[in-house]
Amino acid sequence: MKKLIVFVLAFLALTEIHAQENRKEAAIKNVIDSFFEGLHYGDSSKIRTTIHKDLKIQTTSSTKDGIKVLRTQKAKDFLTAIANKKPENNYFEKLLSYDIKIDGNLASVWTPYEFYLNEKFSHCGANSFQLFDNNGKWEIIYLVDMRRRSDCIAINPKN
Repeated sequence: MKKLIVFVLAFLALTEIHAQENRKEAAIKNVIDSFFEGLHYGDSSKIRTTIHKDLKIQTTSSTKDGIKVLRTQKAKDFLTAIANKKPENNYFEKLLSYDIKIDGNLASVWTPYEFYLNEKFSHCGANSFQLFDNNGKWEIIYLVDMRRRSDCIAINPKN
């Protein structure tokens, strides 16, 4: 009987731990989804609710000559660019998956993507997000993305 009670208690504890991790993952995914909703609609205020005040943004790419480039953008400049998005430009970044890793108040999320401009495939790549649990609110503290125009499998953006 003691073994059965120990087993049931251990099972319940593991179930609760798993449920907590699922809630954290859902909260983190929600932050990233809100970030992209703001991007798609040119809503810098919405994006601002997802980021930490000290956000760092970088982009990696290659030139036509194959030279690797790393560009850094200030959060303020990024938010200004989003706020000034022309209404005729329709951005759609289709996230293909989410690979979420959490340890305490730090989360890392890998999201391969396809990017469409005015419903035409533009490029593909991957985003790497670092998030911080700022006293119960997950915030993006670092974002780096990689962009390429070749070796992409473009899928219908409506899917």
